[in-house]
Amino acid sequence: MENVRIGIIGIGNMGSSHVKWIMAGEIEHLVLTAVADIREERRAWVRETYPDVAVFDDAEALMTSGLVDAVLIATPHYLHPPLAIAALNHGLHVMSEKPAGVYTKAVREENELARKSDKTFAIMFNQRTHCMYRKVKEIIASGELGALRRVNWLITDWFRTQYYYDSGSWRATWDGEGGGVLLNQCPHNLDLLQWMVGMPVRVRAFTHNGKWHNIEVEDDVTAYMEFENGATGVFITSTGDMPGDNRLEIVMEGGTLLCDGGTLTLKKLSMPIEEYQKQYNGGPAWLKCETRTVELDGSCTQHQGVLRAFVDHILNGGPLVAEGTEGINSLMLSNAMYLSSWTGETVELPIDEDRFLEELNKRRKASAGKAVEEKTLDISGTF
Repeated sequence: MENVRIGIIGIGNMGSSHVKWIMAGEIEHLVLTAVADIREERRAWVRETYPDVAVFDDAEALMTSGLVDAVLIATPHYLHPPLAIAALNHGLHVMSEKPAGVYTKAVREENELARKSDKTFAIMFNQRTHCMYRKVKEIIASGELGALRRVNWLITDWFRTQYYYDSGSWRATWDGEGGGVLLNQCPHNLDLLQWMVGMPVRVRAFTHNGKWHNIEVEDDVTAYMEFENGATGVFITSTGDMPGDNRLEIVMEGGTLLCDGGTLTLKKLSMPIEEYQKQYNGGPAWLKCETRTVELDGSCTQHQGVLRAFVDHILNGGPLVAEGTEGINSLMLSNAMYLSSWTGETVELPIDEDRFLEELNKRRKASAGKAVEEKTLDISGTF
């Protein structure tokens, strides 16, 4: 195989962006041969703009057309697992947009099938390509700073307007989207969190529904986390703040990493805190600390980089940016935060998946839904 023929399922905001990148030749050896969407206006856009691409109104028809070797799933969240399962069963490679799904029980079924398949299964965690987060992971993995003590992440630069939430009938509803900021914007942050420092073992969270917008899902979240070694964490996010901030602080035994404004700062202690505690017998004193800005390589290949790795993996066996089976981790975190807020309890991980689904279905049943005109949004400059 010289090229990978791909079909995109879902030609909304993300799907149409993928169409443009591929058709512009930004991903070598990846050829867009087909798309599928249930909306005639989106199909018409593809027919008019890219007449050589086959257009379907049904995902199954695309999968069985013989025109594709792989699919890219860019539909509303609930459809990600069943479409991935169908594609794998049809012998196709799969790239899924984030999140992996809405609830972990469905994703677990998807992962079990993917592990048995000889096809490539990947997920679009494009922020793993960011030079700053790659460097943080590298430093932590090296062991030079020792064990985790504390992690705090403030992500309030996700501002969204009411127009954004009104742009689709599925958006910001329990039955259509399955959640708000945790499920739409923050899968990236939650993935990066567990990718860099590991999964917590328990969570206590407070999710606020429609605090800043006229929506039924959460747009403001504060969560507390505990890790197996006793380290703690705080995760705060909102789509209602402006200008907002994105500040990640990771405190280790041997120093602190601070990601703020695109700059990575390392505050390295002259010896680990625990070692110092054992040796020092005097009054209050501080270790010497070297503070420096960490040099980054500047690379951030984003969605295109994830797709290039996907193609290289299929053709040459190269490494993926993110295995599709890893998508369950960030979803486990968001599910735990929801369940904790809904029940008023501290939730142990892994969560009780049946209980979560029962609580989610209560909200889906009561979901108001909405009838609005679908709008195409400009997502340039966003995750």
